[in-house]
Amino acid sequence: MGLLTPLAIKIGSIPWMPRYLPQIVKCDKVIAAITCQRYGLLDIAGLPHVTLIVRGRRSGVERATALLAAPTARGWLVAGSYFGGPDTPQWVYNLRAADTVGVRHAGVTSTATVHELDGDERAQAWQVLRATWPNFDLYERRTDRLIPVFSLVTGDHA
Repeated sequence: MGLLTPLAIKIGSIPWMPRYLPQIVKCDKVIAAITCQRYGLLDIAGLPHVTLIVRGRRSGVERATALLAAPTARGWLVAGSYFGGPDTPQWVYNLRAADTVGVRHAGVTSTATVHELDGDERAQAWQVLRATWPNFDLYERRTDRLIPVFSLVTGDHA
């Protein structure tokens, strides 16, 4: 946890935040560009994160998305929460269509296998994600959809 993490948690709990996610993403990309991809909003907030690199399921174009992530012994957990908004993030559909993806953390890109979790596995992973980012509880209450949870198993853990 960083010095600004409590502020990030407060900002992340604002009910109208999902409306501004496109602007937040643009701001994050500007920060990343200015810092030669070394820092982004999640770095500033002191939160664990990865950059997911996955090909578009229809376009085939490689996309990079910065995501809050919880580290595990085998890789990372990510959730398609979209701040608890009604829509599933587009990266989720691309992830579901992929067997392997790129995961960049601390400047190092690894290949990861993708596992969408359900049942008890999802419930256990959800607790890990909640411990990392308390607003996941709030996001779950905001939406009628089940927030998808993925395990990204990296390197020799696959």
